[in-house]
Amino acid sequence: MVDLNSDLGEGFGTWALGDDEAMLDLVSSANLACGFHAGDPRTLLATCAAAIRRGVVIGAQVGYRDLAGFGRRFIDYEPADLIADVIYQIGALDGLARAGGGRVRYVKPHGALYNAIVRHDEQAAAVVEAVRRYDPRLPVLGLPGSAFLRLADAAGLTTVTEAFADRGYRGDGTLVSRREPGALLHDPAEVAERMVRLVTDGELVAVDGTVVGIRADSICVHGDSPGAVAMAAAVRNALTAAGAGISAFAPDLS
Repeated sequence: MVDLNSDLGEGFGTWALGDDEAMLDLVSSANLACGFHAGDPRTLLATCAAAIRRGVVIGAQVGYRDLAGFGRRFIDYEPADLIADVIYQIGALDGLARAGGGRVRYVKPHGALYNAIVRHDEQAAAVVEAVRRYDPRLPVLGLPGSAFLRLADAAGLTTVTEAFADRGYRGDGTLVSRREPGALLHDPAEVAERMVRLVTDGELVAVDGTVVGIRADSICVHGDSPGAVAMAAAVRNALTAAGAGISAFAPDLS
């Protein structure tokens, strides 16, 4: 079994981003924006309701307070500020989810914060502390080998490893920067084949041609990528054909 997740709820006001309704028909978990990097209350309330109707698990995708940069610019936070901001975001999305009869069932950092806490121990510890204070039963989703998952495990949180279907990898198992060639993959057939290899053999081919060993409990297809729906459908169909069932990882916390 493997989880299939996507970053959703990223529209803002009259600005629509991605096809959330179509993606929710394909994924088992939805990483919903919390209003800091994207998403407004009305959009998020509607997306929570749509996920709940389909039985898709809701996760809080917490990020830097950076609407203009879509959360993709590093911010040098004081740890206390980052702890408070992450708690605030989880609580806001959890309230919207509860209004529709659901709740937040895991946490995944977004964008620059996600990448920073692969190696930035201080910020990683702040995110861990925020989740621990809000609800230590919430699993956290992150990159294998990251400081974030190491510190989360040490704090007693449930950790879930993630791979990205539509992103290129370096030889050390980290993601290629979006500013560099090879960062984004666009061919649904190629991506689907890569994900079958990941799930069956635990490996991916990096941009330099090396084979990287990666174990992932969840696979992400970005909802804002061009052709995201076709990409997610191809990945889901290929995994199912290979005998890998699609199932959410997050526990029922009701």
